[in-house]
Amino acid sequence: QVQLVESGGGLVQAGGSLRLSCAAPRIIFRLNTVGWYRQAPGKQRELVATITNFGSTNYADSVKGRFTISRDNAKGTVYLQMNSLKPEDTGVYYCNVEPTYWGQGTQVTVSS
Repeated sequence: QVQLVESGGGLVQAGGSLRLSCAAPRIIFRLNTVGWYRQAPGKQRELVATITNFGSTNYADSVKGRFTISRDNAKGTVYLQMNSLKPEDTGVYYCNVEPTYWGQGTQVTVSS
């Protein structure tokens, strides 16, 4: 069974920063697009950011200029650097390795 191991969530004040990490087996990681999604209470899961194996990135409009996604193929790890956090960024953040591999989720809470 493939496991994605997430870390880095927590509680932070508005304006603060957090860095999420997600480690995956390199055999599924190195050639696939990876990304972060989030789900706020009572809302559907939404895309936050993705990065292809070539390094091309895509961001939700709501996080552009504040969040940065990156990957280390040698380590099989994807990162999400989150700056200038807002209360509306609160939610459970999930790591994804295409097509169907998901992490267990890590809680991010931004207080106002």
